[in-house]
Amino acid sequence: MQWNKSKLKIYLYIVIAMICWSFSFIWTRTALESFQPITLITLRLVLASGFLYGFAKITGKFRRLEKKDLKIFLLLAFFEPFMYYVGETYGLTLVEPTLASVIISTIPVFAPVFAFIFLREKISILNFIGILISILGVYLVVHRPDGASTTQFKGIALILLAVFSAICYAIILRKIPAKYSATNIVLYQSLLSLLYFIPTFLIVDFPTIQQLSISFASVQALLLLTIFASVIAFVMFADSVRVIGVARAQIFVNLIPVFTAIFSWMLLSEKLNMQQWGGIIVVIVGLFISQRRLAKA
Repeated sequence: MQWNKSKLKIYLYIVIAMICWSFSFIWTRTALESFQPITLITLRLVLASGFLYGFAKITGKFRRLEKKDLKIFLLLAFFEPFMYYVGETYGLTLVEPTLASVIISTIPVFAPVFAFIFLREKISILNFIGILISILGVYLVVHRPDGASTTQFKGIALILLAVFSAICYAIILRKIPAKYSATNIVLYQSLLSLLYFIPTFLIVDFPTIQQLSISFASVQALLLLTIFASVIAFVMFADSVRVIGVARAQIFVNLIPVFTAIFSWMLLSEKLNMQQWGGIIVVIVGLFISQRRLAKA
């Protein structure tokens, strides 16, 4: 029974993380109305580092980073948040949030291949079938028969950079020593990523910092991104990857465009047609199929 409760908690964590990241596409677009991309990310990480450090100290979970582990944490921070956030945030200035979330949802297509090559994680036929079914569901959710879209190749390429970075991040995450809790991992990846972001900010955004016109909505979006997308989601996702592995954790990324569609329907009064509701059901079925091997383990 304890085993089932433990597994249920992990799945709950990863679904919550996906919900937070689903909202992050909307919050990012709102925040970008006031902040330049690098400025937004740098502020987000400074705030996230402060929240995480305070939480770790208060709860007694803080653990000093050992010198011998610095190299792997620097590599972790390079791929995510640095490369991932650069790709995603700049990509969102060029493509719509829904399309960006769909491209991000292709992570599970590539994750099993990378996980097999670098971690020797075995993937069953059911896992692959589940992945393919989920991708089909995502297509049904976001496909517009009229084909209306104003995408740019550069924006798509940047979002694909985020996809590649997320996979590399998950693989490196599996190699982080177990002595570091998820809270400490996210704390150090946020802190160390500032070594990449602060020089980038000084070169790219600082010369135009005086031209910023900051709105309340953008500041609110920044705080929501920090608390939910940069702190809560990352901690829960890090816990999940270490338990169920890269490939089976990444399949849940397919839920992001589904949640985005549902939230748009609930909060923005966007209507979902029968095809989209069918796609949501297909994604969920694919997720269950992809997890079958884990359930038998």
